[in-house]
Amino acid sequence: MKKKPIVAGNWKMNKLPSEGSSYVFEISKLVKDIKAVEVIYAPPFTGLFDLKVKPPFHIAAQNCHWEDCGAFTGEISLQMIKDCGAEYVILGHSERRHIFNETDEWVNNKVRAVLSNDLKPILCIGETIEQRENGDTKSILENQLGKGLSSIEKINNCIIAYEPVWAIGTGLTATNDQVETAHEVIRNFIRKNFKNSNHIHILYGGSVNSGNAKSLIQTKGVDGFLIGGASLDAESFASIINIVEEVQEN
Repeated sequence: MKKKPIVAGNWKMNKLPSEGSSYVFEISKLVKDIKAVEVIYAPPFTGLFDLKVKPPFHIAAQNCHWEDCGAFTGEISLQMIKDCGAEYVILGHSERRHIFNETDEWVNNKVRAVLSNDLKPILCIGETIEQRENGDTKSILENQLGKGLSSIEKINNCIIAYEPVWAIGTGLTATNDQVETAHEVIRNFIRKNFKNSNHIHILYGGSVNSGNAKSLIQTKGVDGFLIGGASLDAESFASIINIVEEVQEN
């Protein structure tokens, strides 16, 4: 069965709850009758509860804590996320790793907790420009995958997002060849280490926009996008969704 591509929008620390609701309504008018794409919105925590969507639209949280409850000021549990109606959780984003010093161990704790709560993790991995220039991309990706998915037997509900750090919010986009090679590294790793993993989505993220979306979605191994800046504007995000839909129909 052919995988439906996923187009996910990570709003980061943007949009008030009221803005999120009106944005989702506007998107629904701009992408009528989509059948071949799944769409995920990832608002800030404050916007999770107010977003009410139905398939093919879904909701993701941008982070979580791995404990069920307790004295963790400022954190949010997976049961809280689930109660808001979210199905997915973004984990290991480079901004969490590099700004907030999240370790691979923390990311792994979160991945395991998300799966045990019957939610779906979107595990982000990617190399810095220094690591790429040093020829370390393959080892970095395999290391992040190995540690992020440690002690996990089945990854049926996992999504992997390849986001080269140097292409996030910079306007730089990896070439199609760079994306294809990185996605091949990821696919080979999960095939080698996990059974029945061919259906796992591998998304690309890194300055995706309406100008490059068609080329990128046709790149071998790309099963969709995790989009940052371009997901904040309804017309821009809807344009990308429609482009992916059209490619699937042709």
